[in-house]
Amino acid sequence: MLREIITYPNKLLRTKSVDVEKFDNELHTLLDDMYETMIANQGVGLAAIQVAIPLNILVICLPDENEMQNKEDVIEAINPKITHKDGVQVFLEGCLSVPGFNEEVKRAEHIVVEYKDRFGKEQKMETSDFLAVAWQHEMEHLDGHLFIEKLSLNKRKKFEKEYKRQQKTKKL
Repeated sequence: MLREIITYPNKLLRTKSVDVEKFDNELHTLLDDMYETMIANQGVGLAAIQVAIPLNILVICLPDENEMQNKEDVIEAINPKITHKDGVQVFLEGCLSVPGFNEEVKRAEHIVVEYKDRFGKEQKMETSDFLAVAWQHEMEHLDGHLFIEKLSLNKRKKFEKEYKRQQKTKKL
């Protein structure tokens, strides 16, 4: 089932998510819905808070060499924690909760993440490049932050100006 993605400046996006304690059918349904919602909206990642559920859950599915996002490739992460990060990379990012705006963001190049899968089994992933960017972006959502907060003052002003212009255009 597709869920509504909440967008900036919705205050719920500033909510710090809480850990999942029950690994049940309700969780599995949420994970499946999040995947469907992410794909339908042409995203590569989605945090539960983006569908108004303040739980430490995220899904990531990068396109393969044929630009397909296959269900069997989805990463479902519950209660994720970055245990190591190093290096620096700059990547052009966008966000389903900040539609129509992309900007370069500086992040760690290499990370190690520990998390649980949909059944509560401990997982560990070491990654770099675009997948590391996706992890860090989605995990910021779980802490109540958006990628626009990482922008320089000038870029943030540009975003606010562009956002206000878009809102005026929508009202016309």
